Parts: sequence; C-alpha cells; structure tokens
Amino acid sequence: MLAAILESVPTDSLLLADDVTLRDMAPGDVKVKIAHSGVCHSDLSAMNGTIPQPPPCVLGHEGSGVVTDVGDGVTHVVPGDHVIIAFAPPCGTCAYCTGRHQPNLCINGLVAMGSAPQFRRGDTIVGSMTGCGTFAEETIVPSIAAIKIDDDVPLDVAALIGCGVTTGVGAAINTAKVTPGSSVLVIGAGGVGVAAIQGARIAGAAAIVAVDLHEGKLDRAKSFGATHGVLPDDIPAALAEITGGEGFDFTIECIGMSTTMRQAFDLTRRGGTCCIVGVGRMEDTFELSAFEMFFSEKTLIGSMYGGADVRTDFNRFLRLYKAGRLDLDGMISRRIKLDEVNDALGALGDADVIRQIIDF
Repeated sequence: MLAAILESVPTDSLLLADDVTLRDMAPGDVKVKIAHSGVCHSDLSAMNGTIPQPPPCVLGHEGSGVVTDVGDGVTHVVPGDHVIIAFAPPCGTCAYCTGRHQPNLCINGLVAMGSAPQFRRGDTIVGSMTGCGTFAEETIVPSIAAIKIDDDVPLDVAALIGCGVTTGVGAAINTAKVTPGSSVLVIGAGGVGVAAIQGARIAGAAAIVAVDLHEGKLDRAKSFGATHGVLPDDIPAALAEITGGEGFDFTIECIGMSTTMRQAFDLTRRGGTCCIVGVGRMEDTFELSAFEMFFSEKTLIGSMYGGADVRTDFNRFLRLYKAGRLDLDGMISRRIKLDEVNDALGALGDADVIRQIIDF
C-alpha cells in the first residue's frame, strides 16, 4: 500500500512508498482503512525535529476511517464501524484515567501506541507518528485508540477531531475553562488556534482576539468567531480597548515558542489564566520571576490534547458540529491525494491554509 514515510530528521519532504505492508494482527488490535487524514503542523514539527520522532516512520496522527478487522478481545467496535483514531488514548484503569480524571495524561495509552510498530517495508520495521500512521492507506492501532462515531458524520470532518479540533476546542473549554462574558486572547490563528477560538465562542466569551502575523489568517479567524483580529504590533491597542490595559481574562498560546508563551503570560490579567497549547522544542525555555507568580496570582497551565477524554469528547464535539455550533466544514481548506502530501506540508506556512485533508 501507499504511505508517506519520514526517512531522516530534519527534512522538508517525505518518501511516498508503495511497498508498505502491515504486521499481523494481535489480540486487542483494530485495523482501520484510513478514509481521511488531516495534515497537521505537528507533522511538520516531527520533520524539523521539534517533536522527537525517530525515523523511519509513517507520519500522520489525525485520521478517521472504517474498521476492517479486529483482534481477539475487542468488543466495542466491529468491521464496518466508523472510527476516529486517538493519538493519546486512555487505558481506563490507571490513576490518570480513574481517580485523577485526567485520561489525556495516561502514560499507559502512550506506551501502548508505540509498543508494537505496525508498518513494514520488506524486513524493515517502520514506526509511526504517535502510533497512528494515518498517512497510509491502512493502519493498525490498539483498540483503545479506535473511537467509534456515528456513521452519518462525514469522515473528512471526523478526521479533524482526531487532533486539531480536540486540542484547540478542548484547551478553551476543558483546560482554560473559559467563562461566559470573559475576554480571550488567542495567539496563533492556524488550525489549532481557530479551534480554540471556536471553543471560546462556544464557552460564551464576550471578546475573542486572534493574533497572527498573516492578515489572511486573521480574516478567517473572524469567520470562526473572533471578535477582533490583530497583528502583533496592534496588540497594545486591542489590550487597551478591550481590557482597559488590565490584561485578558484568558490567553491561549497556539504557536509553541518561548517568546509567545512569555507574551501570553504578560498579556494575562492578574488572577487570569494563561493556557499553553503550542508544542515547543525541549531546549526552548522562558523565565518567570519568583515575585511575579506570587503577586499576579495568574494561573499558568499547559494543555495536552485539550484536556480531553476522547471516549466522550470526540462525540461531544461532533454533537456540537451537528447542532451547528462548531464549524468543521469551514476548517477544510482543500482536499488532496496522498501523493500530494509534500505540497500540503509545504503549504502549511501559507496564510490561507488552515487545515489540509488527505483524501485516500
């Protein structure tokens, strides 16, 4: 079958191979024929080394498809079911999944995703990004990563739930816990940023300011619910207009750079919440003084996978979509074939690109 493979790091292109196979099924496995996959900026981050991902591996971690086979012991899905693949699924039994109620932080699920690489090229084992490998025509994942959805949900729309939408909407609703009538600043108006904007809108925020370097992205952010769209140089004016200079109730950073993380914290009002969503490099750091944390009483919180419980939140977000409250159709900028994946990755820097969809 076809698959897009990361051969080295850093790189600006993937190998499109047509000789990829899957290992044999094992107990607890689910085989999925991929229908659609989002091309997420995290795939680009794996290619440039921001996210550690040893090659060779099949990229793609935001996908949907149809179950074609299940291993022994799998009962919650059967062949023919439509599913979204979760890259950080909960095991359901550890402390994070039960007593702590933080299933998005389940370590067992992450281990399960990476413990049995599913792809092969001849005798060579090929890994997969976060255990998913949705840049392939088929994949095998642990059963906990196959989340069943209603058959009437378009699978191209469903694919976006697998990462970007859950990460952004969940950050606003689950992690930051945006409140009705509040002011929200979202730094970065790409796919995750637009999802965070929609999450803030759904949560009832009164003012939602999108910040980006590209005016095209700002115009698009407004169509998803941002009340203001500003370039970085225009932030002081927006801060004064909306908050009287006090700072925003909530800031959500969706870039993944230490400079914008520090900026988000600075733009948060005293007692407000700064939520970090962007994935940065391990060596990239920013400083906070010991006094300012005490004096400002700001909450600085990271957001992993939007604080989501994929077992319930995937379908919760799809219900919002069906109700017309979450615009997912608008997030699909265009559809491409698998052999166009490198063009799509290159276009991620384009101001007009929110999310690409690979159509198999």
